[in-house]
Amino acid sequence: MLKGKKVVLGVTGSIAAYKMANVASMLKKLHCDVHVILTESGAEFITPITFETLTKNPCLMDDFSRNNPKEIAHITLGQTADLLMVAPASANSIAKMANGIADDLLSSTIVAATCPVLIAPAMNTHMYTNPIVQENMKRLKSFGYTFIEPATGHLACDVDGIGKLPEEQVLVDAIVRKILENEVVSQDLAGCHILVTAGPTRESLDPVRFITNHSSGKMGYAIAEQAAKRGAEVTLVSGPVNLNVPEGVNVVPITTAEDMYQAVVSRAVKQDIIIKAAAVADYRPKQVNTEKTKKKDGDMVIELERTKDILAQLGSQKTENQCICGFSMETENVMENSRQKLTKKNVDMIAANSIRESGAGFGVDTNHLVLITKDGEYDLGMLTKEACADALLDHVLKIWESKQK
Repeated sequence: MLKGKKVVLGVTGSIAAYKMANVASMLKKLHCDVHVILTESGAEFITPITFETLTKNPCLMDDFSRNNPKEIAHITLGQTADLLMVAPASANSIAKMANGIADDLLSSTIVAATCPVLIAPAMNTHMYTNPIVQENMKRLKSFGYTFIEPATGHLACDVDGIGKLPEEQVLVDAIVRKILENEVVSQDLAGCHILVTAGPTRESLDPVRFITNHSSGKMGYAIAEQAAKRGAEVTLVSGPVNLNVPEGVNVVPITTAEDMYQAVVSRAVKQDIIIKAAAVADYRPKQVNTEKTKKKDGDMVIELERTKDILAQLGSQKTENQCICGFSMETENVMENSRQKLTKKNVDMIAANSIRESGAGFGVDTNHLVLITKDGEYDLGMLTKEACADALLDHVLKIWESKQK
């Protein structure tokens, strides 16, 4: 996603500096060229060799011990980078930025920078809310600098409140959004009709209770959003989720597996590409009580019946020109089970992932997909769900285009 992009990370003196090692690593996995400027106080919390190992670039410092003698770093970095992020940004560093003080490598680079600058404050709650600090931030915002709101929680100073450096994924997402917001997005899906399913389904036991799963809908919504940005006419069949509707996407809200079956199958014939990212219930209660089921002594047995297999139905009625992609979330034998699903359901691609892997699966902002086709497998690695969505769309587009010849 960030191939060919250059990001400079300015790390100042804060206990939260340790998080920036993971930020650097995550950016590298997005194929970004990452450079780090570590202040003297920042080096008290994390060593330069950590960043050099992760970024494969020298970690620049005020003593010039690691700097390239042929390069004027504070001039070239901020003028050749696509973005500069100061994180964690201490109260001191914010004050210097707000007043144009350039007495070290990082502050000099910021003054000379022509690229966008993101600032992620991290400090004690009372420092953050101090009117002087707030005024400094207000001044920087007026100059066009962008701030990332600190998180609220238990701070290292043993105080509960605002001031935590946000989680690494939040910082990486902010970088990606800022870099790509002015990018001209390829319209390679223009004119293509794509149907995406997302989220969970709910199967009622009675008017109060239902059976569902942990799906947040984030993966399906990311696919729908990226497809729309690339020019597709997108229909999103969505179970109950707590997500904003992507711009330019036609949403069809559903609740049950039967609702989703009817919504998808009735629209399938008009679609060029169908991507089934929803977590649909395989079973539902055979008997749905009209009144609340009252608690009794002893155990209760709920008889379940099979729901309709949407992906199998799509595979059975697939036209020659259609491309259909299913998802396979597994806890064991991921590749074997997913490849069997590819054949059994008669689809073109399965996006497989394991709920056992940290950072993948339900409710998180990252995922690790392996795309399986009859010709082979393509491991995307751990990416943001937006990056996963774009890579998946690249692959289904190739399959669909090959069917049009």
